[in-house]
Amino acid sequence: MGRACEGNPDSADRPPLRVSGTEDGNGPGVRRHLEAGATVTISITRRDSAALGGDGSILMRQRRDHARLDTMMNRWLAGGTDEELDALWQDIVQLVFSHAFAEETVLWPLLRRVSPHGEELTGRVEEEHQAINDLVARVEKSPDDPRRTEWIRQAFDLVRQDIRDEEDELLPRLRDEFGDRRLRRIGAVWEAVRATAPTRPHPGVPRRPPGNALRGVPLSVFDRLRDLAPVGGPATRRASLIVSGAAGAAAVVFCVVRAARRPGRR
Repeated sequence: MGRACEGNPDSADRPPLRVSGTEDGNGPGVRRHLEAGATVTISITRRDSAALGGDGSILMRQRRDHARLDTMMNRWLAGGTDEELDALWQDIVQLVFSHAFAEETVLWPLLRRVSPHGEELTGRVEEEHQAINDLVARVEKSPDDPRRTEWIRQAFDLVRQDIRDEEDELLPRLRDEFGDRRLRRIGAVWEAVRATAPTRPHPGVPRRPPGNALRGVPLSVFDRLRDLAPVGGPATRRASLIVSGAAGAAAVVFCVVRAARRPGRR
């Protein structure tokens, strides 16, 4: 992952994706930049795979995860047995938190380096992530509370808003700034970080690196142990998961701390 920690983008194959703004005809999913020049940002939902850097690019990986989350939330809202809904809820929680952690560790630091509005945009999404974290933690701590279903619905609303903000405003700026090869490289790093990310809410963990990695990634070992191996399961299986999780966590922490020490790039 040493190469993946690099902060400077490849620009040779960067496409000219900024489009001049007009007074009408933008349609849904298109939002104007705040800077002078009335540049518009095109939602990644309105572009095909080739325009987003191919199936392995970070933009396509993000879009697939978002679509999967939307499907799972709709399935939960459609109802089912208590056992089915509990299992589905746990799947949603695991995907939400591993996905968000990888964004905060890999994507948002990049966006802050290259976008003039990166700080403002990522700050807003980080607030959304914190609100989701707090709400899901409340759900997890109060399984018998009569308000649990309403809290879950509120969490789904927050997740959907977060997805809209990312797909319409943040992720298109990565498309503007990076070429296809770089987007695919970022996608591979993001996937690797997600594979070792926490899968449960931890409201006290910082939203930004290196603090999120130093405090959050070690917790992922125990999250994934809880996800994959019951407490009463074989001791050897639990030990194996701890060792493999710790190794992955160490690699991610090293990469994030190294990246954090590099000077920023505009």
